[in-house]
Amino acid sequence: MITDIINVVDTLSEAKDVEREVIFEAIENALESTTKKKYTENMDVKVTIDRESGDYKTYQRWMVFADDSRELEDPDFELRMIDAVDIDKDAKEGEYVYQKIESVDLDSRIGAQIAKQVIVQKVREAEKKKVIELYEDRLGEVLSGVVKRVDRNGFYVDVGNNAEAFLPRRESIAKEAIRPQDRIKAVLKDINDDLKGPPLILSRVSSDFLIELFKIEVPEINQNLINIVGASRDPGSRAKIAVRSDDKRIDAVGACVGMRGSRVQSVSNELNGERIDIILWSDNTAQFVVNAMSPANVVSIVVDEENQSMDIAVEEAKLSQAIGKGGQNIRLASELTQWKLNVLSETEALEKDDEEIQKISDLFVKSLSVGEDVAILLAQEGFTSIEQVAYVPVTELQKIEGFDETLVNELRERAQDQLLLEAISTEENLEEHGPSDDLLALETVSEEIAYSLARGGINTKNLLAEQSIDELIEIDDIDEEMASAMILEAREDWFKEGKIES
Repeated sequence: MITDIINVVDTLSEAKDVEREVIFEAIENALESTTKKKYTENMDVKVTIDRESGDYKTYQRWMVFADDSRELEDPDFELRMIDAVDIDKDAKEGEYVYQKIESVDLDSRIGAQIAKQVIVQKVREAEKKKVIELYEDRLGEVLSGVVKRVDRNGFYVDVGNNAEAFLPRRESIAKEAIRPQDRIKAVLKDINDDLKGPPLILSRVSSDFLIELFKIEVPEINQNLINIVGASRDPGSRAKIAVRSDDKRIDAVGACVGMRGSRVQSVSNELNGERIDIILWSDNTAQFVVNAMSPANVVSIVVDEENQSMDIAVEEAKLSQAIGKGGQNIRLASELTQWKLNVLSETEALEKDDEEIQKISDLFVKSLSVGEDVAILLAQEGFTSIEQVAYVPVTELQKIEGFDETLVNELRERAQDQLLLEAISTEENLEEHGPSDDLLALETVSEEIAYSLARGGINTKNLLAEQSIDELIEIDDIDEEMASAMILEAREDWFKEGKIES
């Protein structure tokens, strides 16, 4: 039972490390709730506690409105001025008038029970708010704590400072045994500002956790002598982390491995034995991908810049190692480099190269009216389009064995003539199938973009409305934001007619 409010405030404030004013407000709220239980819920109650003596007074209050006001909705909480002055002759519009009523006795069983519930809730809210303020600038940091309890949803961890964190099972490493009283580390992934549940959300499967562990183990990283470029993980099984150093005297990979592997082993032990490949970053994308494919040895690589993909050829006997168990190695390398990677055996790579060369040579035979031997030479030297043949410097073509000045000039003229014919054909097509008036009238579609759309077969407002963003961004000079705006404007009539539900 609560008999001495000042003692209660001092005790709770010290035990919970919460300001006295927060406790006072919590007790006032508790008294207000108890008063409503005694009288009726349909009343506005205000309790004030003297911060020095602990004495408290209880009032019923009403908000005051003008006599002609139409805003009144509930007479239990609101009064017109004509009635408010009967309670307080100094009543003012927009303010409360107070009428003193009998205070409840907190020493009663019901009063104490209600008070306890409200005070506990308010103190918890204050504690949580304080923890959030303490940790909101520490997202991404590694926290260490002791597991206090475990349930089917995850693990509750005491991280000190009167703060409790939660490690969801989905954020814990699979098959990792975590028991009460175990000391664990995890990265602070999120802040939970909801009133329910612990405020701090941890993760042991995030790539950020791997990066932060290396920062702890490798001093050169915090000294900015080594930079971590990125990381990818299959938690508890395998990971790849890319590092680099601007100082050529420093071996970035060796520093992260440590003497006899001590540094990387410490990180691996924290991650339940996770195998870690430390990859040397390179500004040459192809070389970076080759490094990322470790431990597999890459024989050759074909880069497709447009589609952000690469075909990687490895020895037949090493194909399964390059792919990894369940595609693990190639998946992690792809995540690390941000490129779509396709692993092939040497035989498959050669067959694919032959098919690609044949396809390009057929284009040259048809468009330039040259023999197959000339077309194949062009394809083998890396020429893939008519534009390249037409506008590449003459010296580049003359480097090809057997290509003299006469042949080079003839090839360039034929390529330029072919491009001119294609351009004329396109313009003639645009005259007949150019952008419609309703397409040109759209605010988000400039005349230049309208003709680009028409060249791609989208020459009316309705055809534009039927497109997806992915389809539009394939057209030159159209980005995702522009595509989205154009499609939305083109579909305005559909929304009005109810063809699309919002």
